[in-house]
Amino acid sequence: MSNYIFDYLDQFISLIEEVDNKKISLLSSYFKEVKNKKSKIIIVGNGGSASIASHVTTDLSKVCKIRAINFNEGNFLTCFSNDFGYQNWVVEALKIHADKKDLIVLISSSGTSLNIVNAAKYLKKLKFNFITLNGFDKNNPLLKKYGDINFSVKSSNFNLIENTHQFILLTALDFILKAKF
Repeated sequence: MSNYIFDYLDQFISLIEEVDNKKISLLSSYFKEVKNKKSKIIIVGNGGSASIASHVTTDLSKVCKIRAINFNEGNFLTCFSNDFGYQNWVVEALKIHADKKDLIVLISSSGTSLNIVNAAKYLKKLKFNFITLNGFDKNNPLLKKYGDINFSVKSSNFNLIENTHQFILLTALDFILKAKF
């Protein structure tokens, strides 16, 4: 068991070392800009990525005093999925909740989740500022090409990808706290 844990940690550390620090700094700047403009951050993901969205929006709101929301309420998600189709529910939610000066963060471990990819296409078309996080292949042909900033994690292990995504977002958040606005 201990060998597995050390191997796992080595893999995680390797993925963290591949993260572009300049992009994390830029992400922090985007977060600060949202606070200065008194707009909000919307973070969306599926499954484990939705849990990351909940964690990060809570910390942005509580700790950084930045308005941040996610769409993780069961009745909201099931209603929109039922009425608009799962591949379209995020776009429809953004039509209602996103304002032009907001920052949107889209997370898809595979980078191929149609609800997230369709949201990215929608946001790109309307020239929103948005960030994408994906995994599996650094050259992911779908999600990667849409965000203003993209974080791609080259791994096929969902938990390593999600841990790295959470590390990226929380590091950007902690960078803001260190800078103390």
